[in-house]
Amino acid sequence: MTDLHASALVRMSSVSKHFGARQVLDRLDWQVAPGQVIGLLGRNGAGKSTLLECMLGLRETDGGSATLFGENVAALSDGARARIGYVPQKSDLFDWLTPLQMLAYFEAMYPRWNKAKVEGLLSRWNFDPAKQHQPIKKLSGGEQQRLSIIRALAHDPELLVLDEPVSALDPVGRRDFLRELVDQVIEHGTTVVFSTHILSDLERVAFDLAFLKDGRIALQGQTDALLEGARRIVAPPHLVQGRLPGELRRHREGALTSVIVQTEGDELAHLHANPGVRVEALSLEDLFIEMTREG
Repeated sequence: MTDLHASALVRMSSVSKHFGARQVLDRLDWQVAPGQVIGLLGRNGAGKSTLLECMLGLRETDGGSATLFGENVAALSDGARARIGYVPQKSDLFDWLTPLQMLAYFEAMYPRWNKAKVEGLLSRWNFDPAKQHQPIKKLSGGEQQRLSIIRALAHDPELLVLDEPVSALDPVGRRDFLRELVDQVIEHGTTVVFSTHILSDLERVAFDLAFLKDGRIALQGQTDALLEGARRIVAPPHLVQGRLPGELRRHREGALTSVIVQTEGDELAHLHANPGVRVEALSLEDLFIEMTREG
């Protein structure tokens, strides 16, 4: 088995970031291996965008270290930057340019720019030819987001970082984007970090999930394994006094105790046999709520 830490494309160690008195990242450790497709989950305001910006060297950290492709993110070489595609949550397009002018500008910056891919995406995504000659600021939010995605994909990046990339897209646009992501990006072994609040999208494309809570990665694992092993145990307190196998968190539900566990096989069969004990499988939405719950 490959050692993730040794082969990590992304490596963050004890990374901290605060804004005034608010601690957003708290000695966060995180590694991403080449070829992984990770869905990053967390409540609004949990720090997902800050994490991604610190990971890419776009925001200065207050402590710790971060590397990409073995380079310090604070001093990435032009070669390393050329291997990254990034779609920020808020568009950073040059909105006074037309789409064609903007794409031509970036084409000159990236030696691996794939002009045929750009033309194919503009065509497949039904980007109105007339609007390709209008200033970007006159485009709709969804059109600007599609254009930002095209720009990020155009140079065939080895690492693709997507921060809420479909928030302005309608259901048809989301479907087209996810199909492109699966067929043309993931199938080619690209490493993808994908932050979104649309859980159904993550279930379709993310092989791994990472939950951000209290400034740290609280849980990470393969999507199928996490969902297969995730259980909620609701029982009288005297039956769950000690820590259960695979316990992630617990809280009170009235007179009962609710414990979230990640288990394998029949580890909890003996507990389930007790009267008054309820064992429930968790959906991704359930797991998200439980892993990001306050307290």
